Amino acid sequence: MSVFRKKSMLAEDPSKTMLKRDLNALDLIFLGLGAIVGTGIFVVTGTAAANLAGPALILSFVLAAFCVILSGLVYAEFASRVPILGGPYAYMYAIFGEIIGWMTGWIVICEFFLAISSVASGWSGYVHGFLNAVGIYLPKAVSGAFHPEDGTYLDVIAMAVIVFVTWLVSLEAKKALRLNNLMLFVKFGLIFLFVILGAFYVKPGNWEPFNPFGTTGIIGGAAMVYFAFLGFDAVAMAAEEVKDPQKNVPRGIIGSIVISTILYIIVTLVLTGMVPYTHLDVKDPVAFAMRFVDHNVVAAVISVGAIITLLTVCISMTYSLARMLYAISKDGLLPKFFNKVDKKNHTPKNATIFVGALALIFAGILPLEMLAELTNLSALMYFVILAVGLLKLRHDYGKPAKHEFRVPFVPLVPIFTIGVCGLLMFQLSGLTWLLFGIWCVIGLAVYLFYGYSHSKLKEK
Repeated sequence: MSVFRKKSMLAEDPSKTMLKRDLNALDLIFLGLGAIVGTGIFVVTGTAAANLAGPALILSFVLAAFCVILSGLVYAEFASRVPILGGPYAYMYAIFGEIIGWMTGWIVICEFFLAISSVASGWSGYVHGFLNAVGIYLPKAVSGAFHPEDGTYLDVIAMAVIVFVTWLVSLEAKKALRLNNLMLFVKFGLIFLFVILGAFYVKPGNWEPFNPFGTTGIIGGAAMVYFAFLGFDAVAMAAEEVKDPQKNVPRGIIGSIVISTILYIIVTLVLTGMVPYTHLDVKDPVAFAMRFVDHNVVAAVISVGAIITLLTVCISMTYSLARMLYAISKDGLLPKFFNKVDKKNHTPKNATIFVGALALIFAGILPLEMLAELTNLSALMYFVILAVGLLKLRHDYGKPAKHEFRVPFVPLVPIFTIGVCGLLMFQLSGLTWLLFGIWCVIGLAVYLFYGYSHSKLKEK
């Protein structure tokens, strides 16, 4: 059937791309870290420790990291062997065919839109807290997501940050990532300040009982903190702007995952050692821990730093999603509007503006809790699809060449990836699954009524 027509696995001729190839492995590691390191450390750790896992949250992070590393290995082999723009959408298009590629891309679009919006919503919470602390209060109607019972209808601060990020990402890629890298160093500085100072206030007694919620709590905690690792996939979206993508994209993926995993484990140990886990159900756990030990000035510095540096997550994901829409549009499955490139900055400007406009709506209206679970389910689902795709890649094309990245212990690694992702997926609510199903039905309709008849492969 023609819905299973496949695109080429070969990289496009570098001279044919309209985007500028000037990113190296270090740029990609920083891009990945910018997307990953943020909400996990500054927001999620406290709530997950207090309500789900206690001090055993470190094991939740290890389980989530294990799942992410497995997925990252699978991702890295695809990035090396199929060095084409579009990430998992392009990989599945080349391996399984058009309709599977499209649905995979549609799921990734869901994940990225919701992730950008949820981070903007979380960022808004930090800003509101800071403004309130200095005596500034916005009208309640525009200070939160749509919730008429509480008197909130629109989150204008979340919407404002989306507008700023959209403008920034529409600039030349190197300029946007330069600011991303600068804020990343500030973010790491804050984390190191917390770890070094907080280590002096760790009380081993706070780690007891270590596992108050049992195995269920650890698994539930992993399903929640999995959100903290999302973003490494942003690296693969930049393939068309990378020098030597077959080597540098895998390096960017693996490097960003390993560094972020180490950071999360260390911060969780210090955080739960400083403060009894029952006290951590707060929106700003890292700053709260400093206030708990009477370092109010340091807490204020961390709060302001978190406000500034959470922007890196929005920058990285907006950048990456715009490139995915650009790639899908080049294949004809979305309107040509999305593949127009700004002549001055060599960036997919229309796609970037569209990402910003839709994220603006989500961030301004939908509450953070609704965004986070659906983001997790979308990510876990397409990681399962990638793992199945790796099995087919090896079956159809054999092992990677010497210069390409190779996942060890195939088929065990992709099978474990499917199992661990499935375990976390079924911790999520029925409502989340229902919303996800509706999104998939809409995606299938878009393909059948537009993508199928406009596909570039159909023309060929």
